[in-house]
Amino acid sequence: MYNSSTIRIGKLSLLLLLVVGNAQAQTNKELRLWYDKPAAQWEETLPLGNGRLGMMPDGGVMQENIVLNDITLWSGAPQDANNYEANKKLPEIQQLLLAGKNDEAQALIDKDFICTGKGSGAEPFGCYQTLGRLGIAFNYDGTANVPVTNYSRQLSLHNALATCSYKVGDVTYKREYFTSFGNDVGIVKLTASEAGKLNVEVSLSREEKASVTVTGNRLEIAGQLENGTNGKGMQYAALVSVKLIGGSLSTVNNKLVVKNATEAVLFFSAKTSFKDAAYRQHVQQLLDNAMLVAYDAEKKKHVSNYGKLFNRLQVDLGSSGADELPTDQRLEKFYNATTPDNRLTVLFYQYSRYLSISSTRVGLLPPNLQGLWAHEVHTPWNGDYHLDVNVQMNHWGVEPANLSELNLPLADLVGEMGPHGERTAKAYYNAKGWVAHVITNPWLFTEPGESASWGVTKAGSGWLCNNLWDHYAFSNDITYLKKIYPVLKGSALFYSDILIKDPETGWLVTAPSSSPENSFYMSGNSGKSASICLGATIDNQIIRELFNNVIIASEQLAIDEPFRKELKEKLKQIPPVAQVAADGRVMEWLKDYKETDPQHRHISHLYGLYPASLITPSQTPELAEACKRSLNVRGDDGPSWSIAYKQLFWARLHDGNRAYKLFREIMKPTRKTGINYGAGGGVYPNLLSAGPPFQIDGNFGAGAGIAEMLLQSHEGYINLLPAIPNEWKGGGSVKGMKARGNITVDFSWKDGVVTGYKLYSPKKQVVKVMLNGTLKDAEVGSKK
Repeated sequence: MYNSSTIRIGKLSLLLLLVVGNAQAQTNKELRLWYDKPAAQWEETLPLGNGRLGMMPDGGVMQENIVLNDITLWSGAPQDANNYEANKKLPEIQQLLLAGKNDEAQALIDKDFICTGKGSGAEPFGCYQTLGRLGIAFNYDGTANVPVTNYSRQLSLHNALATCSYKVGDVTYKREYFTSFGNDVGIVKLTASEAGKLNVEVSLSREEKASVTVTGNRLEIAGQLENGTNGKGMQYAALVSVKLIGGSLSTVNNKLVVKNATEAVLFFSAKTSFKDAAYRQHVQQLLDNAMLVAYDAEKKKHVSNYGKLFNRLQVDLGSSGADELPTDQRLEKFYNATTPDNRLTVLFYQYSRYLSISSTRVGLLPPNLQGLWAHEVHTPWNGDYHLDVNVQMNHWGVEPANLSELNLPLADLVGEMGPHGERTAKAYYNAKGWVAHVITNPWLFTEPGESASWGVTKAGSGWLCNNLWDHYAFSNDITYLKKIYPVLKGSALFYSDILIKDPETGWLVTAPSSSPENSFYMSGNSGKSASICLGATIDNQIIRELFNNVIIASEQLAIDEPFRKELKEKLKQIPPVAQVAADGRVMEWLKDYKETDPQHRHISHLYGLYPASLITPSQTPELAEACKRSLNVRGDDGPSWSIAYKQLFWARLHDGNRAYKLFREIMKPTRKTGINYGAGGGVYPNLLSAGPPFQIDGNFGAGAGIAEMLLQSHEGYINLLPAIPNEWKGGGSVKGMKARGNITVDFSWKDGVVTGYKLYSPKKQVVKVMLNGTLKDAEVGSKK
């Protein structure tokens, strides 16, 4: 119910809610991506996924190419790339650092303190790979260049369906595609408006390690990927079969040939041997079961199951904008227009939620750098899990987006990393607990990378613990806390065990350390640079946050009192949250080094501002100002994920206009696909984020940024519209967003002022709410 102590709803406010509701209904109709021509490149295709299977159709008229994916398809294999002699070099490395010989310490690390073998550069580390392509060749009465009219293709976010339609002569051809949240198969329905006018050939292909066969009327592609030792890595199989209305089905040259049909429904099933020795049997069962279900029934079940997740949250940012223009043209207009297209912003936010739902599932793997969608055998940066911001960013938005369970696949992966991480902790640091460095994969790699400049950053495991804790903070699930406590404790145990005293300050610091993935000029006038140091700021912030979270967890679970006391003592001795340099910026390192790249894409030293809550404008105003100075020097450009991170920082600093400026930077249209480490990020015509190339973290990070602009709950109270930009102030509403404490929030506003709100939770309670600049008590009601 509305909190009568803070707001009373009169006739005017009720009228406002009706107006907002009508606006929301209109907005919901427009939650689609649509285009008036087929995709000219993969970055224009439409992503479909059910958390395991992925399809990306291009909508071609003569030839349809659908890129296929399975979230578990990886080359490589489990390995032990730990250098068990490395810990013998640790004292020498630390002495060099204490003596200010950072470059010599770094050279020694490159020689004796990295992983064995080739690291991430080759097998057996492995690579996330595309499954292949489903091809559909169309024959229109033998005509080679057919005249096409009324072409349209679209992706509906409301039902996770893609469609394509056009006319050839007087015949209308339609396609409908979905990766079913029902029977776990991919489905493509082809129809012609006149009987007998559908003639197609269906094929499967993959550029390597694949064989295609036909058994009966089923098309199969199967193979085995490289593992780095004997070539017998992960196995996979995919099947395609067809159900017809009218016409005939035959097989020619490993293709399914449909002639003179009116309707054809293609079923695509795939499985890998990842944790599934009976994958061959299961891929058959999935296809058999799906083909027993009528198309309309399967579609209905798919839409219903998907909707249980997607429909939890609605957002309206006002009535500006409409989708009369195709999405690629609308995107061009958005970036250059003076009038905001707030409905496109809503579309982008809901698209980030759609991509989360589509790219992971409880019990499977979390989304990787590509999410679920890859069109290459060797994906950029292996399509792996980068632990120095990227995989964490993939998950920042799921809790406020009311998709809490989608954090669990990451928690499961991190939990599995523990035993291997314990071996790594022992091998390199002779330490207790567990550690992970910069990269990992389904094979649970925790070793340093193959270069000191980036690979020895060991903030990865502590940063992952922030994501694990976030799920508890939002859910209040004590059973989950019991499950993750050993993981949190193991990480804290590692950091506690490796700290050494810095003689200059007396603080306990990590050594060696680095600030991902930046470098600095060493002290003096030598001109030498290094990445390796003592106690980089991000290490200090992660350790402070982790220790505090483990202390809270041990108190709530009433366990581990001696360890709790140990952490409390260590907290007194570690560096402060941040130091401010002479120029007013947050120091990235323990010493006031000059960075080699002042506009570096990583902004790791502001971890305490986001995702942690160690720096806030209200509680640490001086540090908040120092963060602003740091961000101003870093600039507003970069790869898309870096722009999204800056958007989140400015949202936490309560500067909605600057955060919105960053969001507009993310929305820069691009078609570039080359590897980029600097400026120039944006989005592709299909709204997938561009580093470039495609990296899905920009979508997830920007989505989290929009949520953070609308609602924050990290300071012990719920803050409504903490960073609203001028473009959104006119009026809007949010229904179903989540705050920490397992609280669901509905609210509306007019002219930048909150006009009504509701709070729901499984239990009644009283919480603090920041409402139009005033902190008030608010009752939380039970959700019906």
